[in-house]
Amino acid sequence: MKSPLLYAQAALTVTAAALRARLESAAQQVKDDGDRGDSPISTVVIIVAAVAGALLIAGGLAAAYGRANGKLNGILGG
Repeated sequence: MKSPLLYAQAALTVTAAALRARLESAAQQVKDDGDRGDSPISTVVIIVAAVAGALLIAGGLAAAYGRANGKLNGILGG
C-alpha cells in the first residue's frame, strides 16, 4: 500500500514546478512585450474633463437656485 503522504509530496512537487515554469514564462512575456498600461497624458485629460464637468454642473445648479431666490426651500429637504 502506498502512502498518501508520498502522493501529496509528488503532487506538490509537480505543482510547484508547473507554477515556477508559468511564472518564468509570464516574466519573459512581460519583458518582451513591455508595459501595456494607459498613457499618463490620457489619464490626466480624462480626470480634468471629469472635474470640469462636475464644476459646470454644480455652477449650473447654483445659478438656477440663485435665480429662484430661495423659492426651492421644500424641494431639497431644507
